[in-house]
Amino acid sequence: MTAESIPASGDDSTGRPQARRSRGDRQREAIVTAVRELLEEHSFADLSVSTISERAGVARSGFYFYFDSKYAVLAVILADAMEELAALTHDYAPREAGETPAAFAERMVGSAAAVFATNDPIMAACTVAQNTDAQIRDLMNDFEDAVIDKIVGLVEQDEGARPISDDLPALVRTLVATTAMTLSHDSAFVGRSADPARALDVVERLWLNALWGGQQE
Repeated sequence: MTAESIPASGDDSTGRPQARRSRGDRQREAIVTAVRELLEEHSFADLSVSTISERAGVARSGFYFYFDSKYAVLAVILADAMEELAALTHDYAPREAGETPAAFAERMVGSAAAVFATNDPIMAACTVAQNTDAQIRDLMNDFEDAVIDKIVGLVEQDEGARPISDDLPALVRTLVATTAMTLSHDSAFVGRSADPARALDVVERLWLNALWGGQQE
């Protein structure tokens, strides 16, 4: 049984079922918060359900009432990040009238940077961990596939787009992957002691040149 399987109706006159649901919501949120906090101190691989439960202040059995595994918690966090990115990009709205390709590229990369910053170190940790953890890789692939599909769609609607490749999905995937690794501060992309902002400026230029042929206006 999961939290989602609890009926939404059936409150008695005392409101007791509603109270149980509210307490359950708080416990579920406590588990998600615990994972966020623990990832600031440990790698995801080092997290155990017992450690998460202890930090959240819930019993181990309580954890499994809401989540099948620690990966299920991570999936919730990534889903929240996906919603945040959609909100920041106005649900991946096409380039607005009067918005230059340069401004659009800056907006898209800036939105991704904001999501990484808000969810730091979760997004950075997941981006790096997907290279060695198959389950995290699957979660990140789902996240990235959804983003790529949205961006491909809006570029296809842009009459001013001048992509450098006819294989738009592959092109966007490369740009998204490069952006993610840069935002995760991977040393291969930002250097060991360089200012990450310098690399991010290059990423914006990559988007601009790859999708609009370098058009500024």
